[in-house]
Amino acid sequence: MTSKLARACQNLLNSAWIKPFGLLVLTVVLWDLTVRIFAIPAYLIPPPKDVAVAFWNEGGMLLREAVPTTTATLGGFLLSALFGIPIAMLIAGSRTVESYVYPLLVFSQSIPKVAVAPLFVVWFGFGMAPKVISAFLLGFFPVVVAGVQGFKSLDPEMRDLVRSMKASRLQAFTMVNLPHALPAIFSGLKVSVTLAVVGAVVGEFVGANSGIGFVLQRSIGNFELPTMFAALVILALISVILFWIIDLVERLTVPWHASQRHDFAATA
Repeated sequence: MTSKLARACQNLLNSAWIKPFGLLVLTVVLWDLTVRIFAIPAYLIPPPKDVAVAFWNEGGMLLREAVPTTTATLGGFLLSALFGIPIAMLIAGSRTVESYVYPLLVFSQSIPKVAVAPLFVVWFGFGMAPKVISAFLLGFFPVVVAGVQGFKSLDPEMRDLVRSMKASRLQAFTMVNLPHALPAIFSGLKVSVTLAVVGAVVGEFVGANSGIGFVLQRSIGNFELPTMFAALVILALISVILFWIIDLVERLTVPWHASQRHDFAATA
């Protein structure tokens, strides 16, 4: 009985979520102690208790406002994947396309998205479109960069082997090029989905009457810092959940890759 209990405790300690959860608890404790020891006013940094009360009182409202933010994030992220992966294929497959397109993509990242976001409101109004476009612009570049890296990192000897086997271009792409590039593509998608959350909030800052970005702006204007911190926690949860979903899809799609072997060996 004792050995079974010890084994169960060991499995709990080895679980993937217990360590970050423990670090989160430690962070909250240090946050509370810092506020108390240095007597930081609540209008500068609210104590965790006030944030928890804000969650209790306004949790329903925050969850409702999270829906349009999540919708804009998913829309921008899906557009990033839909356009980013094919463009990465074109850049990796053609030196001409790379010489023309890649420098422009890098140049576009030097433009602050907050500066151009008001233009989207002027062009597309105050609906969902400006938020989706803002999320797309932030999430697009990581997908392209990671995809180009993945498609160009194929071993030349593997290409020669595919040619020697008389494989068609479609067969070579589906059987060799795409599987080889998937780990890099998923790395780009993980970065993209978290940046898409930021892009959606930027769009809501510029012009919106709903969403977590709108809640943040209203809370800052009214000095409702506990509500603002609660909204930030909701944003972090959205990012973590979406990141976890992409990670889960990666585990199911490329379980053979070296980055996944340790996890599968540990669970065996």
